[in-house]
Amino acid sequence: MFLRARQFEFVFPRPALVMGVLNITPDSFSDGGKFFEANAAVEHGLQLIEQGADILDIGGESTRPRATPVPEDEELRRVIPVIEQLAARVKVPISIDTMKPSVARAAIAAGASIVNDVAANREDDAMWRVVAESGAGYVVMHMQGTPQTMQANPVYHDVVREVNEFFVDRLQRLSDCGIARERVILDVGIGFGKTLEHNLLLLAALRSFTKLERPLSLGVSRKSFMGKLLGAGSPGWLPAALAGASLAVEAGVQIIRAHDVAETVQAVRITEAIMAHKTK
Repeated sequence: MFLRARQFEFVFPRPALVMGVLNITPDSFSDGGKFFEANAAVEHGLQLIEQGADILDIGGESTRPRATPVPEDEELRRVIPVIEQLAARVKVPISIDTMKPSVARAAIAAGASIVNDVAANREDDAMWRVVAESGAGYVVMHMQGTPQTMQANPVYHDVVREVNEFFVDRLQRLSDCGIARERVILDVGIGFGKTLEHNLLLLAALRSFTKLERPLSLGVSRKSFMGKLLGAGSPGWLPAALAGASLAVEAGVQIIRAHDVAETVQAVRITEAIMAHKTK
């Protein structure tokens, strides 16, 4: 299985990729404001790569539940200088986490190679045309509703089946827009329009999505559902996220999206070492 994103190519099977999260926002759930200034964001991006990040995922608009939408010009102001500086200094793919086609286009021009689209449930094809024209990779993330409405009352008859059907539909629509399957990554969207039960059902069924023969990406890092499950008072829930990452790798997920890159790399590599010694 191949993944192509502009000048980058990954051949699977291979060690799982760790996607380091770089939020350039004042209001993200996990680290809002910490790297809002451009120089701090660039330095943190470099640190994530030193810690083992294989991809940098840069976002300028919070997608936490009920987050306030960011105007296009402000999102551009936040992310483009950081992408330009990092693209000139690093040799790993840069992903732009955005719902806006115009921001995706500008980010690609600045050096991004992947578009991470939490709004892949869109009906218009403007974002897909940008991706098709650029040769960028594209993360299809499942979300019910929008960040403003997604946690109001998410309802599914069968969340695993419905997410799978969504992926099948999107793969066809992307193909119709000129985006080859080899450029597509799938993400079940943990926490995006899902209850605690929905999240657990999807995590338990991750292997079922491998039949679509596209790389799977998963983000459980600092997701609030873990606090609901554990009743933990402190933010972060790092041990829980590492357990989820290890489970995901064992189930066939190829990309782990994480804030705590060094710890995640350790968890993923030890999981892979154990898997390599399973009795055939």
